[in-house]
Amino acid sequence: EGVVRAPGAILQPVPLNIEDGFIMRPADLERAITPTSRVLLLNTPHNPTGSLLDRDTLVELGRLACEHDLWIVCDEVYEDLIFEGEFASPLEIEALRERTIVTSSISKTFAATGFRSGWAVGPEEFCTKLLPISETILFGNQPFIADMTEAALRGDFDTAARMRKSYAARADLISRELAGCASLKTGKVSGGMFIMIDVSGTGLDGEQFAWSLLETKGVAVMPGPSFGQNAHSLIRVALTVPDETLREAMRRIHAFADARAAA
Repeated sequence: EGVVRAPGAILQPVPLNIEDGFIMRPADLERAITPTSRVLLLNTPHNPTGSLLDRDTLVELGRLACEHDLWIVCDEVYEDLIFEGEFASPLEIEALRERTIVTSSISKTFAATGFRSGWAVGPEEFCTKLLPISETILFGNQPFIADMTEAALRGDFDTAARMRKSYAARADLISRELAGCASLKTGKVSGGMFIMIDVSGTGLDGEQFAWSLLETKGVAVMPGPSFGQNAHSLIRVALTVPDETLREAMRRIHAFADARAAA
């Protein structure tokens, strides 16, 4: 939100609900559009929920973008970390191509977060105007980072495939471990490296749950409100920790939630 506000823009949130698999619904987008709206920001697969926009949904969202003359900026950094469903991009839809900008990076696919190397793909006019801005922003960057990025994109690495397999198995592990807990509800996750859990059944919101869990059980999770008030009843769990560590964390979360229910 701070990045959006920095140049003077205003962020207009569109709610994503666990009941809908955290998929942006066209009707919700249409209600959020105002006369001053200029850009539709998308993220697929989505952080923090792990939801994946299918082509039909993108077509409907794109129809609204065309009707209201909105640019589409789509963050596709988790494209290679999908373990359920097929990836689709607005850039692949001909009617949207001239109003779409796709952003990505090597940080997730190649586990190279610290190098901060990414790119944007869009219409020729956009790229021409972006070039002098990017030259200013990137002036003084180390050339080896660009060389490494080229090597990553041209090479044949199995990093993403190994992560996909691990993350899919851990998402299943979490769902199994928490299946018998009536006060917790796991969200559907199709890609990325996180899973959301609805904790409202415990009587706590996401922030209260996260702090109490850390203090009493020594388990750290991300409070949902960190991602906006629509996530007030959620917590985010990372799929990046070893299986046994994650399994033990789920046991502690289950026990914590059961204790809350019995109180």
